Amino acid sequence: MLNNVSDHMPDQERASVAQERQSLLFSRGRSLIAAVAACASLVGCVSASDVAATDKPGTYTVAASATGGRMAWARAHEHAVSEARDYCERRGMQSSVTTETVSGVQMMSAHASSVNFECHPKF
Repeated sequence: MLNNVSDHMPDQERASVAQERQSLLFSRGRSLIAAVAACASLVGCVSASDVAATDKPGTYTVAASATGGRMAWARAHEHAVSEARDYCERRGMQSSVTTETVSGVQMMSAHASSVNFECHPKF
């Protein structure tokens, strides 16, 4: 198919149009990268403390925190429970959560879960 407009365009104009198109594609690429980064920031990070013994014999504690999004508290909870489970399993036992304390309810704030647990023999 012939494009009558571009057939009559001087080379300098063609180069200018090509440069504008390239600039537009580059701008769209940057926008896409920014959108992906923004979405990734909503997922947030999760971190946990080391498991520590409490004052009560046979009871341990671990804390986890998460940021980003409405469900950060759920990720913090899951990570703390997972750390407790892993700690007991490394000792050939199973975990039993005795208490949990949660904090942070606002959407873009840090949410935390602190779990007290015991390790019991597997049956």
